[in-house]
Amino acid sequence: MGDGRGNNGVGKKIKVGVCVMEKKVKCGPEVFSAPMGQILERLQAFGEFEIIHFGDRVIMEEPIERWPLCDCLIAFHSSGYPLKKAEAYAALRKPFLVNELGPQHLLHDRRKVYECLEMYGIPVPRYALVNRDKPYQELDYFVEEEDFVEVHGQRFWKPFVEKPVHGDDHRIMIYYPSAAGGGMKELFRKIGNRSSEFHPEVRRVRREGSYIYEEFMPTGGTDVKVYTVGPEYAHAEARKSPVVDGVVMRNPDGKEVRYPVLLTPNEKQMAREVCIAFRQGVCGFDLLRCEGRSYVCDVNGWSFVKNSYKYYDDAACVLRKMFLDAKAPHLSNTIPPVLPWKVNEPAQPEGLTRQGSGIIGSFGQSEELRCVIAIIRHGDRTPKQKVKLKVTEEKLLNLMLKYNGGRPRVETKLKSAVQLQDLLDATRILVPRTRPSHGSDSEAEDIEHAEKLRQVKAVLEEGGHFSGIYRKVQLKPLKWVKVAKGDTEEERPIEALMVLKYGGVLTHAGRKQAEELGRYFRNNMYPGEGTGLLRLHSTYRHDLKIYSSDEGRVQMSAAAFAKGLLDLEGQLTPILVSLVSKDSSMLDGLDNASIEMEEAKARLNELITAGVKAVQANGSLKKPWMVDGAGLPLNASELLPTLVKLTKKVTEQVRLLAKDEDEKLAETTSYDVIPPYDQARALGKTNIDVDRIAAGLPCGSEGFLLMYARWRKVERDLYNERKDRYDITQIPDVYDSCKYDLLHNAHLNIDGLDELFKVAQLLADGVIPNEYGINPKQKLKIGSKIARRLLGKILIDLRNTREEAINVAELKSQCQAQTSTTTTKVVKEHTDHQLKTVMKNEESRRTSFTSEKSMDQDEDDDKEIKYRLDPKYANVRTPERHVRTRLYFTSESHIHSLMNVLRYCNLDESLQGEAGLICDSALERLLKTKELDYMSYIVLRMFENTEVNLEDPKRFRLEMTFSRGADLSPLKKNDVEASSLHQHTLPIMGPERLQEVGAYLTLDKMEEMVRPFAMPAEDFPPPTTPQGFSGYFKSAGVLERLVNLWPFHKHHHHANVFFFDILPKEAAVIAKLF
Repeated sequence: MGDGRGNNGVGKKIKVGVCVMEKKVKCGPEVFSAPMGQILERLQAFGEFEIIHFGDRVIMEEPIERWPLCDCLIAFHSSGYPLKKAEAYAALRKPFLVNELGPQHLLHDRRKVYECLEMYGIPVPRYALVNRDKPYQELDYFVEEEDFVEVHGQRFWKPFVEKPVHGDDHRIMIYYPSAAGGGMKELFRKIGNRSSEFHPEVRRVRREGSYIYEEFMPTGGTDVKVYTVGPEYAHAEARKSPVVDGVVMRNPDGKEVRYPVLLTPNEKQMAREVCIAFRQGVCGFDLLRCEGRSYVCDVNGWSFVKNSYKYYDDAACVLRKMFLDAKAPHLSNTIPPVLPWKVNEPAQPEGLTRQGSGIIGSFGQSEELRCVIAIIRHGDRTPKQKVKLKVTEEKLLNLMLKYNGGRPRVETKLKSAVQLQDLLDATRILVPRTRPSHGSDSEAEDIEHAEKLRQVKAVLEEGGHFSGIYRKVQLKPLKWVKVAKGDTEEERPIEALMVLKYGGVLTHAGRKQAEELGRYFRNNMYPGEGTGLLRLHSTYRHDLKIYSSDEGRVQMSAAAFAKGLLDLEGQLTPILVSLVSKDSSMLDGLDNASIEMEEAKARLNELITAGVKAVQANGSLKKPWMVDGAGLPLNASELLPTLVKLTKKVTEQVRLLAKDEDEKLAETTSYDVIPPYDQARALGKTNIDVDRIAAGLPCGSEGFLLMYARWRKVERDLYNERKDRYDITQIPDVYDSCKYDLLHNAHLNIDGLDELFKVAQLLADGVIPNEYGINPKQKLKIGSKIARRLLGKILIDLRNTREEAINVAELKSQCQAQTSTTTTKVVKEHTDHQLKTVMKNEESRRTSFTSEKSMDQDEDDDKEIKYRLDPKYANVRTPERHVRTRLYFTSESHIHSLMNVLRYCNLDESLQGEAGLICDSALERLLKTKELDYMSYIVLRMFENTEVNLEDPKRFRLEMTFSRGADLSPLKKNDVEASSLHQHTLPIMGPERLQEVGAYLTLDKMEEMVRPFAMPAEDFPPPTTPQGFSGYFKSAGVLERLVNLWPFHKHHHHANVFFFDILPKEAAVIAKLF
């Protein structure tokens, strides 16, 4: 370099060689040309560089001695690229390398990539290697079972990921657990509009090559791609993960939709270390964010962001500094006063309108939706069933010992396919092929036992494949004897109790209901007439989390709802595993209130048998919901004999149908007369099985034998003839069976079913609500015990939303105040200060609300700013708009319990005199709403009035609505309902107000009323501590360092930042790798 200064003070331009395949440097006038071309154009515009394109012919055909000379070299591998030839050139000419060439060989082997990441302490998912020398080679250290693989003793439960070791093989598989329906999803390079395909029948892993097996990381359906330009600059973009439904989201130009998101300090440090570890200045890698931690799962080498002018500007500035630091350090801080190029970046249309509350009425155009919390009951299901029988058969007792470790007094649970298949094999041998005629009492007991074994066999055969989400068997030892074994004695069980639980499966109608309700929420609960939510979600301004109880029907309802809400496609299993989190402690179980519920049922029995009229005679006419047993029919005791009589009539008809089916089975040697019904394939079905209906068979997987067993059980349990005693707890089961058959089996034309339904509905409408408390005070007590944890979580959700909104509002007002009084330079400095303030406010808020972190397991530290849109790079008019959605899917008990707390909380002694949360007209409607049916829901929406002072309680308004769900009688036959009934699906009722029109419920009031019944924040388990952070970014953020690089900071002087300043320890690691 000479001292004479030419253009911009440079006497001789720095030659930058571009030794890459031509397809990677497309350049042209189109709005968004290839990133490489965009960045090179900007570099050239500085006037300090001469860009030399080698071209494909030179790279492929010319010897390296005839390749152009250059000072700095951009070279990276792509398909067909001669990497070793480029290495030889670099060794000969010794230019400055943006990306070193030797380490690029590593990127073709996923094993070496993970090894390198681990050496630098960069977190990766838990994984294990299976190396094969030849296809299908059997390996001692590799074991595959139905729901896991084991590699060198390390077990990976499904869902797990299977990756080929070769980095260029993009066929990555995810295997799903049988409890979620099983199957496999294949991920691949984008083909048209798809990036993955689900195969429900594939359950075994591949064996034709070498693979990495790793833990599946639930990321909420989002992938993050990070792009570094040198160790000090990192840009991140998020996209919809291919594991959800495999449909690629594209913009009108046909490009995949991605949006820039903020990285946490810990992730920025990881980006720097990836850059240094692989010695790749420009490097892309994939980041998984899971449960508050981030993991690198793939490193791609040279990658640029597409379609972002802001990023192109940044990348050009950073590369300029890298080249000058390497070849002309004395010029590194000589910066042009303005950027030497000008591009008018088109603004992306927002697609959202400011809008008020939608359902109840707007409180002005200044209101913004901030939070949607919904508690939703599962969809239509088959009746829940249980079979109990004492077994003494050796085969069954041996099976119990096989799966409990040979311990004679230990209970065994059978859920896996292998276990249930063993049980089915044993039962098939034990079940007699013909039914003996009735004789003595002992013979009658034998017949009863054989009938129950036959029922067990039928249940195990019904699904086409096994899954613990549908059936489970318990074997409990009852009697033992001591038997001689050599010189010693050992215990052997001689009798056990077998309990088989089945049914309660989400039907095709339930899946359809859940999906349609999700679609309804998308179109009605969010501003923007349907596209609003999808726009928010795709731009990462929608913070969505879905929770479910442990029950299969609830999980599948949540997955089907998510499918409708987010406009997804395909099977439910991948959606369930990717988007739904199980939280049984919050959404399952009645144990906390079992004593009080037994008391309520006993009192309910007294009320019905003593006569409801007498008890309610002194009740309040003004507030009828305040009396004991409100909602019970006055003639309940007179309806019971009618209920028993009609139940017997229906049961007898079903018995005859079952007898005909059994005789057909006895005439053949096959067990497969009924068409097979595969639950796995049915998981995504939303239509009836036309073939079964046409054949005159029951809907779904239930045969006549199981249908008869269902009716016979409710008939026997409802009334004990010998003791002349009614069991009112069986009324909901009679109603359940009756409603199911009217909806799904109307084609069987069972006489008397209509009459039975009317009587059962009258009784059930009174019994079911009163099982959760016989009067408001008892309802409040039971409700608070069952829903205590859920109520605590809802308050945490609302508080966190308020704090977040206040932080954003404060920052926005600061920014507006500064903008009107500062110069461009000060604005830029304020932007950097703003970033630090955001982080500081977030940190302080997280410290104040540690309870959220434990409860909402993905809300601690790094999680709280998960997928937050980066306003500097986003083409979005309102990047600060952010909506939090929390969906809780549960069962009937939690919906009743939550509703009882909301409507009766003011009856608590600590709140005497306070007005209730729910108005009297809504309380009256709730009394008339006998049933919170399938897909019933309670919704809380919080709005922020941006024109009200931040300290004013009226800044945040809550709106409460509820829906009765699919609360229509299957006997109603108007045109719309008849069409639904034809598909066995009842429509879901729309939302109803719980407050008077114009009522203003503040968040402070809501907290005051609900807090006494909610789990306190401090009672939640302590949060997990995110990984510690150290390094460059602790004292200064990436953007703060980038200030040095901006051309318009002409007079800003900082010490040079030298890239790839490798420490001795790092050098030792690299020496080991290469």
